[in-house]
Amino acid sequence: MIESITAIGHSNVTANHKTTLMFTKEDYLTPSGDCIIAIKASKGCADLSECFKDNLRDGDARLKVIIECGGISESISASGRKELILTHPADMVIRKSGFICPRTLAINSDKAAVDLDVNLIKEIAKGSPVLINLEIDKVNQR
Repeated sequence: MIESITAIGHSNVTANHKTTLMFTKEDYLTPSGDCIIAIKASKGCADLSECFKDNLRDGDARLKVIIECGGISESISASGRKELILTHPADMVIRKSGFICPRTLAINSDKAAVDLDVNLIKEIAKGSPVLINLEIDKVNQR
């Protein structure tokens, strides 16, 4: 099961955050947003299909996040959890921790913003288009 999101980069993308990374539908980014790696996203958590959300809430769900920009691709692995809320209208946050709030897309991630390939971040910081694919490895047929 896959959900695709389009977004764009921004000159203020620094990707310095050590525990999270985030995509947002917002159309601006201040220098303090060091976890945000793309803006003007086509979806926030609330926009994901109900079937996708249900499968992500399965206790065995693993989420693979593939970020592509300027011919460079990076893969992130994280966990779903039954407590995920997934209702934020603008944001999606992937966390290394187990913290859950309405913006949390997945937890126990193997990467945060600071762990992303520096060349990918340079492309994103040019304001280039960004494609984000969310793929659930274990899917229940409903």
